[in-house]
Amino acid sequence: MKKRHSIDMCSGSIADKILLFALPLMASSLLQLLFNAADVVVVGRFAGKEALAAVGSNTSLINLLINLFVGLSVGTNVVVARDLGAGRHDNVSHSVHTAITLALSSGIVMMIFGVTMSRQLLEWMSSPTDVIDLASVYLRIYFLGLPANFAYNFGAAILRAQGDTQRPLYFLTFAGVVNVVLNLIFVIALQMDVAGVALATIISQYISAVLVLRCLMKEQGPLHLDLKRLGLKKQVVFRIVQVGLPAGFQGMVFSLSNVVIQSSLNSFDDAVLVAGSSAGSNIESFVYVTMNAFYQAAITFVGQNYGAAKCDRVDKVARQCVGFAVLFGLVVGNLAYFFGAPLVGIYAPGEPEVVRQALIRMSIICCPYFICGFMDTLVGVLRGLGSSMIPMAVSIVGACGLRLIWVATVFPLYRTPTCLYISYPITWTVTGLCHFLFLMLVVRRRAFAKLQNSGPAYLPMEGQHPEAK
Repeated sequence: MKKRHSIDMCSGSIADKILLFALPLMASSLLQLLFNAADVVVVGRFAGKEALAAVGSNTSLINLLINLFVGLSVGTNVVVARDLGAGRHDNVSHSVHTAITLALSSGIVMMIFGVTMSRQLLEWMSSPTDVIDLASVYLRIYFLGLPANFAYNFGAAILRAQGDTQRPLYFLTFAGVVNVVLNLIFVIALQMDVAGVALATIISQYISAVLVLRCLMKEQGPLHLDLKRLGLKKQVVFRIVQVGLPAGFQGMVFSLSNVVIQSSLNSFDDAVLVAGSSAGSNIESFVYVTMNAFYQAAITFVGQNYGAAKCDRVDKVARQCVGFAVLFGLVVGNLAYFFGAPLVGIYAPGEPEVVRQALIRMSIICCPYFICGFMDTLVGVLRGLGSSMIPMAVSIVGACGLRLIWVATVFPLYRTPTCLYISYPITWTVTGLCHFLFLMLVVRRRAFAKLQNSGPAYLPMEGQHPEAK
């Protein structure tokens, strides 16, 4: 009997199911961004541009420190999806309990590290002197919410593996409303500035985490979570890490390159420039998640169909996910730039110079953002096929490496923010083409040949020894 919140990914039409999966996920991601956007808008309107810069300048650093564990949630999604497609329900149950244990334990470790090292990390990033005190306050409080952040992301990844993107949307909707209300109370009524918006954010994160864990505890079948069974199983950790660790490391290196660019922007020691770049980056994030929903769809749909040994559907899923990502990126990215001035004005009312700096950034990054969607969705296809090392290596060399070389060589010759921004579309293009060539010439052929030899009952992950099932 088909479960109410699941999607049959291995039979029937594809495009409508991809949209059924991706649109709620897109809305969920937009709500997650609204957590931070609410912080930025409230702080920009009621606490000034220094506080706005303090909140916005933390984004790249936060991403750097948590992307490893976000990558592990991707590994969880791939492992659960492939086992569901192949009908290995006992494996699914083991993966659920191991993943949640991994999320909670790693969240606590990172919380302790972040609270202890916040100020030092910002100093290493050359954070502007007029915002570093406020930025360190925001960062310390934000890190207190990491156990909840990780628990929600791993729990949502488990639900996504069966096609359930609707219930995470409901949870985030409720938590998002709480976040906005608390922002208004803490900042306007209690005058808590950046501490208030950070506190509102972590409270909402804990609410969403409790809701997703409660959902898994009430789930029937292989996705059921029993707190008494929490623990780490070596074989499951191996499978999750095999896909998730390269994915997380890739995300960390991407974030490192963004931290280098943020540090280069900070070197101008101009709060208006940093605030404008932060506001533009926040708007770009909304464009990015519309494309990223199809990256997530590619991972899950390819994973289930590959687990079920349906190669023809794998190819169709790949084409349609890439097509949707490019279409959404092209339309939404250019619309965001076209309406850029009023959108940035929400973050920085009465600050025309901040708006001007944001539009400079958006014209170079937001309009061609569909190239990034093409690049990322191909990575989703590769990971759904169990290949995580190749996209990691290509991304590190093609995107991150080239970006760092650009900062070290071209930027000193043309020392402007525009010179930094233009490195993004150039590196997306190079990396996307490399991913496409590796997918078509290496990974796809190898994965399908392996499938013909093993069948749906047993599908080893990339590089996995036959005994390590």
